[in-house]
Amino acid sequence: MTTRRSFIKKSTTCSAAISLGDLLLPSTSFAKVIGANDHINCAVIGVRSRGKAHYKAIHADLNAKVVYTCDVDDLVIEEHNVWCQENLGYVPKVEKDFRKVLEDKDVDAVFIATPEHWHAPMAIMALQAGKHVYVEKPCSHNAHENDLLVAAQKKYGKKVQMGNQQRSAITTQSAIKDIRNGIIGEVYKGEAYYSNNRGSIGKGKKVEVPKTLDWELWQGPAPRTDYKDNIHPYNWHWFRKWGTGEMHNNGTHEVDICRWALGTTLPESVTSFGGKYTYDDDWEFVDNQQVTFKFTGNKFITWTGHSRGVLKPQRPGRGITIYGSRGSIELSRNYYKLYDLQGNPIKHEFEKSTSATTNTRGEGGLDVSHVGNFFDAIRKDKSLNADIQDANYSTMLCHLGNMAQDAGETLKIDSETGKILNNKKAMQNWKREYQPGWEPKL
Repeated sequence: MTTRRSFIKKSTTCSAAISLGDLLLPSTSFAKVIGANDHINCAVIGVRSRGKAHYKAIHADLNAKVVYTCDVDDLVIEEHNVWCQENLGYVPKVEKDFRKVLEDKDVDAVFIATPEHWHAPMAIMALQAGKHVYVEKPCSHNAHENDLLVAAQKKYGKKVQMGNQQRSAITTQSAIKDIRNGIIGEVYKGEAYYSNNRGSIGKGKKVEVPKTLDWELWQGPAPRTDYKDNIHPYNWHWFRKWGTGEMHNNGTHEVDICRWALGTTLPESVTSFGGKYTYDDDWEFVDNQQVTFKFTGNKFITWTGHSRGVLKPQRPGRGITIYGSRGSIELSRNYYKLYDLQGNPIKHEFEKSTSATTNTRGEGGLDVSHVGNFFDAIRKDKSLNADIQDANYSTMLCHLGNMAQDAGETLKIDSETGKILNNKKAMQNWKREYQPGWEPKL
């Protein structure tokens, strides 16, 4: 470990400057060499897993650079610095407290790959600091934060892209264009599913917080709780204080594409069935769930989430089927398949580079395309493929799916605001309780 730390220290020192021919300049001068209007300095917050996909996508742009690595866990930072040296050839500056990163005027864009309870509060703070924001899905921990984040983007005027990267798939874009041109007639149903076989997270024991982890900052806007040995670094997904369950963790992606294909925003009603059927552990959400969203025009979307339990018969890990009056379309991150009403294949298109579908990093060609679109929006004011003004609707659907599951009945929805019309108790979950001093405000 001593040798490893020495290596990291040397690598960090070396990364403080970049060599351009015979010129040796500090990294902060990089923009001045290539063009201040085009160069984008980035900070990535949360670097254990999904953040690495962000790094590779940023690195694919010759005029963008990660200038800050930010994480609250020293062990994660150590491992990541070695990874950076091996994969990128340099090690960015390190900062544990993201607020110090936001104070740096040289940072143009912030990439957020933290636990979900941090997504909206951190994005809002970044906007207030004058940064463009790439925020992983879901864009919020609760419905109230959706409204805040959308309002913050309008107020501060910076670009905000949500990380539902299939929006940047050439094959999916082609399918949507074909759907708009009537290739399968009148579309009426979007069917989304996600399948996995996650194990038990056990029953956590209260233990001393690791000395390498800033548990206070990790919790941030969430009410304080004791540290247990089954929370960090991944299982927070299944605790309500910090995560939003599989409905958001993975359902957001496919629900988003269904909504795009059907041309819908918010539903008229939401129904959810499901339960926790497998392990007796600390998992606080359902592990199998079926949600139906009904929209105006007699359109509907279903999402089937299967998080745990052996899959029989075996099926692909995730996917989308769009149904129309003259045929159907099957979509994934990697292909577009068109069928007639009898199920005969008409056309197949595949992405030039593949993207992972069920691992925790989920990286691939779509990350490069999606981040590239984000950079084009910053540099050239091009339209974002997942602008938060639209992308938030998909997150809102998933919030409503979880709220319908908790309510145990069909929820009637105001399709303009997303507010629940027939269940006051369910509306109590519209907003979370915040740690004093941490509630996000505009």
